[in-house]
Amino acid sequence: MALPVKFFWRKRQTSNKMNGWLALSPLFVFILIYILSAVFAHSFYAVPISVPFILATVYAAAIMRQYETTSKIVSIFSDGAGNRNVLLMIWMVILAGAFASTSKSIGAIDAITDIVVAYLPGRFLYAGLFLAACVISVSIGTNIGTIVALLPIVINIADETGLNLAFLSAIVVGGGTFGDNISFISDTTIAATSTLGCEQKDKFRANIQLVGPAALIVCIIYLIAGNGVNINSSSANVQWVTLLPYIATITFAIIGVNVVTVLTLGIMLNGLIGVFKGSYSIIGWMQSIGEGIGGLNELIIVIMISGGMLEIIRYNGGIDFIVHKITKLIHGKRSGEFSIATLVSIATLCTANNTIAIITTGKIAKEITEKNGINPIKTASILDTYSCVFQSLIPYGMHLLLVSAMTQINALGIIKYLYYPFILIVISSLAILFRLPRKYS
Repeated sequence: MALPVKFFWRKRQTSNKMNGWLALSPLFVFILIYILSAVFAHSFYAVPISVPFILATVYAAAIMRQYETTSKIVSIFSDGAGNRNVLLMIWMVILAGAFASTSKSIGAIDAITDIVVAYLPGRFLYAGLFLAACVISVSIGTNIGTIVALLPIVINIADETGLNLAFLSAIVVGGGTFGDNISFISDTTIAATSTLGCEQKDKFRANIQLVGPAALIVCIIYLIAGNGVNINSSSANVQWVTLLPYIATITFAIIGVNVVTVLTLGIMLNGLIGVFKGSYSIIGWMQSIGEGIGGLNELIIVIMISGGMLEIIRYNGGIDFIVHKITKLIHGKRSGEFSIATLVSIATLCTANNTIAIITTGKIAKEITEKNGINPIKTASILDTYSCVFQSLIPYGMHLLLVSAMTQINALGIIKYLYYPFILIVISSLAILFRLPRKYS
């Protein structure tokens, strides 16, 4: 997810009292409860994801009790739950829900669906959605913005055509990951290049040699998968004026306007068009905003709980422990690059935020780079790629939580269709193994 880098860096207190594996154990407890509850209930939909988070947080507090007072533990948890980054994510969720709801109320989503169903041949639907997600995410530099823009449309297409919503949602997330990784205005790009002291254009040249083949392979897969799809309609009665909020939000985002401002302007524009068309009154517009926010209540709670739990893990030294363990295994460039990839991947799993993961591991990654003669451009590419891939694959990450909340589909039901991130991780790992691209290796 792309957020302003200035939100992420601040010096925070840590504790060295706890064993490293014990410090990390709340994350393992969360995963274990999440999986076991699904096994015993025979469904990943049976237990809300907030419950495993709450239980894992209670466990995290319990193991800290011998080192810290209850008030101190609550303070640490609250620091994480109320972190500026967490609150900014919550604001984005609130605005995203309001924008999606008001867009639906004025008929914008129906209008775009009509265009797709009427004019896009069915065999090109999957590849077309993926390319659209790629273009939008590169333009605005964020997977979240891409999801907000395209997911309501995808939901409507699934309703109209009967196509697999989980599969369509995964296409959007995969395309969003593409842009989040290589966009010049993505915070992951800014964080990686500024940490390693290299130019964004150089990192892009190294990155595109990996993501380009991955995107091409995925497009071919989607073209093959789309052979049997037939959604064509004879005509479409499109209300073009309802498309203005979408056009405006994407345009403002490309220009570089902050995503919070973009979504706010979109909500206001939806209100003006809705009142002008007679879709609703001002009171109806406000009610639509409330409905959009209300539908994401659980997601907001989960974001805060996860932020608090992950802060406890960080405070107890869980991330530092992993960094220390991995850096001891480095012997040369190849193992150094794999170590950097592993570090940022684990940091992403532990923080559930790719930009924070890059900043958390950036200093040690730079030290590994300098000591082992690794090209800093290659390191920046590795940091960005692996953090973005794992951000899109973790079920408790912002991207999949938002998709799950909007589609009512469990994150694991979407992960199995995330072809692009899986293919990219394979290509990136092979590139490290075989020292590719040559120019940067």
